[in-house]
Amino acid sequence: MTLARFAVIGGLNDENPSQHARCCKCSRSRLFGSTQQITIDGKQLPPPDPKFGGVIREKASESTPWWAPRVVPPKGAPNVLLIMTDDQGFGAPGTFGGVVPTPTMDRIAQAGLRYTNFHSTSLCSPTRAAIITGRNHHSVGFGVVGEIATGFPGYDSIIPIEKGTIGTILKANGYATSWFGKDHNTPFYQASQAGPFDQWPNGMGFDYFYGFVGGDASQWQPNLFRNTTAIYPFQGNPGWNLETAMADEAIQYMKQLKEIAPGKPWLVYYVPGATHAPHHPTPEWIKKVSDMHLFDEGWNKVREKIFANQKRLGIMPENAKLTPWPKDLPEWDSLSWDEKKLFVKQADVYGAYLAYADHEIGRVIQAVEDLGELDNTLIIYIGGDNGASAEGMLNGTPNEFTTFNGVPVPVMDQFLWYPFWGSERTFPHFAAGWAWAMDTPFKWVKQVPSHFGGTAQGVVMSWPGHITDLGGIRRQFHHVIDIVPTILEAAGISQPDTINGIKQIPIEGVSIAYTWENANAAAPTRHTTQYFEMLGNRAIYHDGWVAATTPVTLPWELSTRTPPDVITGYNWELYNVEEDPTQSNDLAVKMPDKVKQMQDLFYAEARKYNVLPLDNTTLARWNTPRPSLTAGRTVFTYSGELTGTPSSAAPDIKNKSYMITAEVDIPDGGAEGMIVTEGGRFGGYGLFLSKGEFGVGRGKVVFLYNLLDLTRTAWEGPELEAGKHTIMFDFKSAEPGLGKGGTGVLSVDGKEVARNTMEHTTPITFPEDETFDIGQDTRTGVALLEYRYDVPFKFTGKINRLRFNLEPEPQTQGKN
Repeated sequence: MTLARFAVIGGLNDENPSQHARCCKCSRSRLFGSTQQITIDGKQLPPPDPKFGGVIREKASESTPWWAPRVVPPKGAPNVLLIMTDDQGFGAPGTFGGVVPTPTMDRIAQAGLRYTNFHSTSLCSPTRAAIITGRNHHSVGFGVVGEIATGFPGYDSIIPIEKGTIGTILKANGYATSWFGKDHNTPFYQASQAGPFDQWPNGMGFDYFYGFVGGDASQWQPNLFRNTTAIYPFQGNPGWNLETAMADEAIQYMKQLKEIAPGKPWLVYYVPGATHAPHHPTPEWIKKVSDMHLFDEGWNKVREKIFANQKRLGIMPENAKLTPWPKDLPEWDSLSWDEKKLFVKQADVYGAYLAYADHEIGRVIQAVEDLGELDNTLIIYIGGDNGASAEGMLNGTPNEFTTFNGVPVPVMDQFLWYPFWGSERTFPHFAAGWAWAMDTPFKWVKQVPSHFGGTAQGVVMSWPGHITDLGGIRRQFHHVIDIVPTILEAAGISQPDTINGIKQIPIEGVSIAYTWENANAAAPTRHTTQYFEMLGNRAIYHDGWVAATTPVTLPWELSTRTPPDVITGYNWELYNVEEDPTQSNDLAVKMPDKVKQMQDLFYAEARKYNVLPLDNTTLARWNTPRPSLTAGRTVFTYSGELTGTPSSAAPDIKNKSYMITAEVDIPDGGAEGMIVTEGGRFGGYGLFLSKGEFGVGRGKVVFLYNLLDLTRTAWEGPELEAGKHTIMFDFKSAEPGLGKGGTGVLSVDGKEVARNTMEHTTPITFPEDETFDIGQDTRTGVALLEYRYDVPFKFTGKINRLRFNLEPEPQTQGKN
């Protein structure tokens, strides 16, 4: 490719750049100063280096230097602020009829448009893969969340190189690109310091990343990264919260960019953890929302109020019907006084988290205005990446990881955490009834793609001068894969044919930009067909009709029961969503031929987009073998300090016998601190020398096992004198199986010092946002009262050798 294929800004003659350089004295200094700018056709990314445009003679004094022009986007290309919250629910924000005030979302709606028929995939990382690629989630390896990836192209959690991201495309076309908040698209087994990093944000086209990796994270002590380096700004910083910190970081990023490169447009992908569990607003926001008494009447009355608001605001048309309350969830009036008190508290904290997140997003948008960039910024604000989450089970939980390990927490037990619900001492999630209410007026919740309760997202967009129907409503059907083509159309940038020499598969979404024109306010949708599938449940949209399976499992239960046959074990429903936008009137019995036509269309789309093979298992997929730095290893050896290692790269002690041996040097005067730990306050284990109280009891050998912040079991040995010592913890599982108990023996220098048993152990997962640490504890401590310590609790002795010996895993066919 030569410069003749570039559009040139700044006066460079694209037909003969060297002739221009020779004939114009002023151009020499301009060229030497690299002031020239070009836009590229963008078909090949990155573009090849242009030919040298100067003149080379024998002498420099007779030659003309030349610098390659800087690539910039087409004239008028806007900044893009792409915002997406988490697990929010269509009916939660006030902008879409909810009871929680969301003035920032209101602001963008009033300055632009509200979209009431926009859809996600029904689960976190699949939606996030779709929004950055413009392709269906199975097309880019995210048929499910990465934690339960399997070895099929649609489910392996690897975005293919032939399906480049919006970050890669805009970056190569001259944009500054950044990502703030949740990264749920780095494969679980590639999230360690060993990489590879091509599937981290920096490797997917985003110059700058500030956020956490995984499905969720404490907002008080997250597993936080700046690019690929773990950082711990919360240590010694009480009151620090990620919602505020990431807004601060994004504001500083935009300010710095404006000052250093004032003409350079940017893409800011802003994806906070709110409102995914843990619900972690600040105390001020909890008080503010609790004082509003938004949820006191309970989920049934709140749902009715939301629906009435939606009719009043025009979010729902007059003919829309409120879908019935499910028989599997209790009516509010059937609850006890204790249940109501607890559940209102849960909802108040959730509402505070939503309001807090919207406020911090507002700070980011205000900064855009303060920088003078608002008129040239396309803002897309998506309320959630799926429906509201029922993963708190029927009663909610003070610790979301009880759900993931299949352990319900009784209501009365939860009152132990009631006074500080939402603080760093909890990892809370509300009861499932609230999720159904937050998805008003639709049926079902997160995880369920067949019904709009799992997929409908309220969306607002603004772009001054381009979107002029201020406060307007758009009802065209659209999907999260439509965001990338919308951004590209706004920027005047085409999809590339190749990226890094790899032929690109066409983007599968369609641009929403046609709806910005007032004349197209009621135009037919250009997104006429869309399949949905998650965990075996499925649906197909086509020309205003939806055929959908009836869910066979409940999202608020982690069941070990064998699901029905994934093909024959489901009934199908049929809805005309042009006339019945809430899926209230099932026409399947009346129109079997239409059902069959839609089913055939689903399977045609499934074959096209890597949806097959269908799989409706959950727990089995969580435990499936997958690529891993630890696969097949039974011996792990370390020395010195190592921190921030995710569980995928750490020795896995769950559901097996194991032995931990630490060879340490104790200095004169004794030592204290963490030798090795995985997990923290909400589940995990630690081998350490105790801190003691006022110097008493310092340096005792302790192994502590924390079962989901519900039960802690400890083994205690003697204080260690100066010198070399060998500490061993030997655990023998009582029997094979998930979460089985067993007996542990703690020994020091070959002598048994403590023996104890546990009835149960953690069956599925330690907290996802915690890490495996040696020599210190980077986030939260495993101890609560007895043996309590303050992180990072650095070991003050020396770790010469640390060894894990694990019982071999049972042989599994097809294991990686």
